[in-house]
Amino acid sequence: MNDTDLNLLIALDALLTTGSVIGAARRLNLSESAMSRTLGRLRTVTGDALLVRAGRNMVLTPFAEAMRERTHRTLRDARAVLSPDAELLDLAQLDRRFTLRTNEGFVETFGSTLIDAVTAQAANVQLIFVGKPEKSDRELRDGSIDLEIGVLGNMGPEIRLQALFRDRFVGVVRTGHPLTQRLDITQLAAFGHIVASRRAEMGGPVHEAIEQAGLQRKVVAVVPAFSAAVAMVVKSDWVALVPHSLVLHHPLIKDNKALAMFELPFTTPDMTVSQLWHPRLENDAAHRWLRGVVKEVCVIARNSPE
Repeated sequence: MNDTDLNLLIALDALLTTGSVIGAARRLNLSESAMSRTLGRLRTVTGDALLVRAGRNMVLTPFAEAMRERTHRTLRDARAVLSPDAELLDLAQLDRRFTLRTNEGFVETFGSTLIDAVTAQAANVQLIFVGKPEKSDRELRDGSIDLEIGVLGNMGPEIRLQALFRDRFVGVVRTGHPLTQRLDITQLAAFGHIVASRRAEMGGPVHEAIEQAGLQRKVVAVVPAFSAAVAMVVKSDWVALVPHSLVLHHPLIKDNKALAMFELPFTTPDMTVSQLWHPRLENDAAHRWLRGVVKEVCVIARNSPE
């Protein structure tokens, strides 16, 4: 590219933005004479006067007016290519679709707040939530999804990860349920359990804790989502074991007078809910912004009064 001086693009953008040799010189920290010489070179390259005298002022030619926005956009894109961190993200103009793979609980609990936070800053951004039939990094690698939210599964070592919040299992029953009066592991095991599992699995930390106590857990049904498990206990003596975040923030579960929450009579490991992405999106300004919004929404929710 010996025949092209890309530094002229910087000078051209300054001249077209300020409409003044003096203004452009100040912006680029050059002398007025140096800026005048650069304007001469630009006139030779473009074949247009660019700036012409109008009384005591300078005005842009029609050609210069027509290429002003294009010049600014080209310079911005060039800087983004060479220095990703310097990319200027115009949220008002951002028109993009992001695909997020999450479970139903996250969508029902945080989805509305996340959509509000995203569209408040970038009205043209669309969020596509898809389910999690399996824990795999294949879709992150091939670009089918932009972001995964959930508990870390079988992911490759290159996948980026940021913790969002820690969660734990709690019990949910109807108001007035016998377990709200007396609760121990024997009593808990005596009532039928509604298990939430996308893959119809009945194991897990609660199941293991009951078995280790020499008791047998009675599973009466397996449903695909935690919210479905909660819905089934409202008018029964069954028990749903669900994440604490669901009870605190789900719009149809929190403050529901028909439901009662209780802490388990044994300890189960906490769960860390994270967001995961492929490293090719690490420095993508729009993706970086989205990750920041997701993190902020989760932090605000977790810090709200219980």
